[in-house]
Amino acid sequence: MTTESVSGNSLLRQSTATSDNDELYNSRHWPKLEGAILLILQQNPGQFIPISYEEMYSTVYKCVCQQYADKMYHNLIELVTSYLRRVAEELQLTPAEAYLEKFNFAMAQFFQAVSGIVAIFSYMNRFYVTPKLHTDLKKELWKLFTNLVADNAFLFGVIEEASSKPFGVDPQIMMSIIKGLHSLNPEFSIRNPVLFARFIPNILPPTQCDQLPSLIQEDRLLQENLVTSQGFTREETGKKRSGEDFQGR
Repeated sequence: MTTESVSGNSLLRQSTATSDNDELYNSRHWPKLEGAILLILQQNPGQFIPISYEEMYSTVYKCVCQQYADKMYHNLIELVTSYLRRVAEELQLTPAEAYLEKFNFAMAQFFQAVSGIVAIFSYMNRFYVTPKLHTDLKKELWKLFTNLVADNAFLFGVIEEASSKPFGVDPQIMMSIIKGLHSLNPEFSIRNPVLFARFIPNILPPTQCDQLPSLIQEDRLLQENLVTSQGFTREETGKKRSGEDFQGR
């Protein structure tokens, strides 16, 4: 057998193996991962759908070893991007009075999902995303949510309006949103530094003496809002929830 024949047979075997791997990735590996990702993205905050993370991690490991890390990464980004665009569209149809609550739910849902996705793709992150792309999977997923969902003028307009009204929004929801936005992008605080400073330390410059009265007043109003939002009354004890005095009668 000539050298050319041996070389040709070797190339043919490599081509056949590559074709088989392509078929395996497209028909089995990625569909399995895609289904798990969609389940993780759609689970409610605090609830966890039973998924075999060990099986998913093993699938990612096989794909990376078979040189599919680049394709798998871009498939993942495309899938999450498509999902977040749908989330953004749903938020656009939400009335202003319900917008913050729905946004807070979507953000909490996504933060939880990112934890699960990063766990599944940790091998890809370690051996492809970090050394080849010089970034981090969690950072890239958060960036998608920031660009597609969080960074919009309407959201910050609703936040500003709600924060200017007594009981405009549940203080717990506002706190969750502000802390979440700051985690996504600390520069969001520039858009409303006074509001962000209520929940995030060291946002504003050091306080001057002449600012103390207004800050004390703001703190008092915030505490009153928190007390009222939790259902407490201003009765003599100051510790009863509304309706508690009727229980046990």
